[in-house]
Amino acid sequence: MKLSSRTRYGIRAMLELALEYGKRPLQIKSIADREDISNKYLEQLIAMLKSAGLVRSVRGPRGGYMLAKPPQEILLRDIFVTLEGPISSVDCLKHSQFTPQCTDCATRQIWNEIQSAISKVLASRTLKDLIDQTGQDKDAKNFQI
Repeated sequence: MKLSSRTRYGIRAMLELALEYGKRPLQIKSIADREDISNKYLEQLIAMLKSAGLVRSVRGPRGGYMLAKPPQEILLRDIFVTLEGPISSVDCLKHSQFTPQCTDCATRQIWNEIQSAISKVLASRTLKDLIDQTGQDKDAKNFQI
């Protein structure tokens, strides 16, 4: 399974916001420059994250974007599902009618275990955990996912 750029960039952008949590809003251009992400693409990602209630905007000359809740309250699963949709490694786990032999498929169990493991990891990690993994303080920059 390969994560899309949408998820990788979205989590990196959220980490940038987490690193500045409680300080100041960040402008899209600033995040895009730090993470080497296209402004237009990042605008789309931020809009999705804002719609999900993970990010909020601040208007005005010193405006920009901030996390809508503390980093320790934002699960990576929430970001992933917002940007990718439901966690599913194969279509037959979502729709048993996908193939006629789906319910009897010997490989279905392994796909289900993989999906559960991914879901468990994403549900057990927060943005605060990523900050802690940098081994640096909140002024850390350029932590890559």
